[in-house]
Amino acid sequence: MVKATMSLSLFLTWVGTACWGVCFWWMHRLSARQETMLRELHEVTARIEKLSKEEHELIREVHPAVEKIEEAVGDVAVAVDAGAIANASER
Repeated sequence: MVKATMSLSLFLTWVGTACWGVCFWWMHRLSARQETMLRELHEVTARIEKLSKEEHELIREVHPAVEKIEEAVGDVAVAVDAGAIANASER
């Protein structure tokens, strides 16, 4: 009986050690995948940040021209409204 208990105890010890090894390997594998995913995510965010800065610079270059165009459109709209009012009053 004592020998059977010792054998069972030894067997369970080996099973526990094997399970620990499998768990360690599994966690290492998950960690490696997670690290790869984080590297890819960092690369994507770096590209997005670069594109965002380029877009911001383009908008900064175009912005003064947009204001000038809006002023010109406003002048044309005023002239068209004045012309429409003058044409309506002539009739």
